[in-house]
Order: sequence, then structure tokens, then C-alpha cells
Amino acid sequence: MKIYTKTGDDGTTGLFGGARVAKNDPRVEAYGTVDELNASIGFARTQSLPASVDGALARVQVDLFTLGAELACVPAKMEALKMQLVADADARRLEEAIDHHEALLPPLKNFVLPGGTTGAAALHVARTIARRAERAVLSVSPAVRSELVVYLNRLSDALFVLARAANQHASVADVAWVPHPR
Repeated sequence: MKIYTKTGDDGTTGLFGGARVAKNDPRVEAYGTVDELNASIGFARTQSLPASVDGALARVQVDLFTLGAELACVPAKMEALKMQLVADADARRLEEAIDHHEALLPPLKNFVLPGGTTGAAALHVARTIARRAERAVLSVSPAVRSELVVYLNRLSDALFVLARAANQHASVADVAWVPHPR
């Protein structure tokens, strides 16, 4: 089977369910950004992350693939996906991961700049992509379920905390934001 089909050479792409839309359609932008987020998390996982962080991220990658599949589907054909979609329970699982890791971290006393270890920096990049994915999904609203927006919102918070956990695990301090004096 060839990887290229040439059907997109006219600037359109197919949604699951048969419809064709422009490649710059907000729905395509949304699932493309979710795919970029998933790839950035995959990159972060290649770094030396604590097992608990890596485990949480492994589950997130599956969730994001599912979320992207839903976005790539014609809304009226959603039942054809035949998969369990991202739900409120998945956002709660992220909240549990946030609470677990945050309880092990020193309290924040100032804003944190992206950095520290390579793994933490990669998670901060993923966090910013999660925020962009959230905005892209909102641009498709109200044609998407609110659970997707909630999940992405919670995910960006989780990535922030997991970045801090990665730094702590490596005994590297978070990079504190200290404004320049006037």
C-alpha cells in the first residue's frame, strides 16, 4: 500500500465518514494541532522522565489519538468510530495526576519559566501546544463536545506540573521568573 494517495493535491482532505474539506478548515487545524501535541509528548517521553510521569504521558497519547480521531470525523458519523471517546473521567484522571505530583513538589513562590532539564523543557513545549490545541478546538465549537475542551485545558495544567516533577526528579530547580529591575 502506498502512503500517498494524491487526493489531497487539490488542497482538500477527507474526514472519517466521507466528507472532503479544505486543508485549512478549522476542524483540520484542530486535529492537526492535537496531532502535533501528541508528537511533542512523544518527543518528551524520549527524555529521562520519572516512570510516573512517563506512565501518565503514555495514557495521554492514547487519549489524544482518540480525541484527534473524533475531530477528524464527520459529526453525523461519530458512531462509526466504534471507540470509547474522551470523557469527563479522563479529565478527572488528569486532575488526579496533577494532585499526586503536585503534593510531592515544593509550593510555587513565583512564576516558572520553561526550562530546567531537557525533559521538563519538552513538557513545557507540549504545554504551549496543548493551549494552542484548546484554542483550535474552540474554533470548531459548538460542533465539538465540551469534554474535548475540558480535557485539553486540564492537560495543559498537567503538563506544567509534570514538567516540574521531571525537574524535581533530576534534582534540578525550576527556572524562576525574576523580572528585570526598572
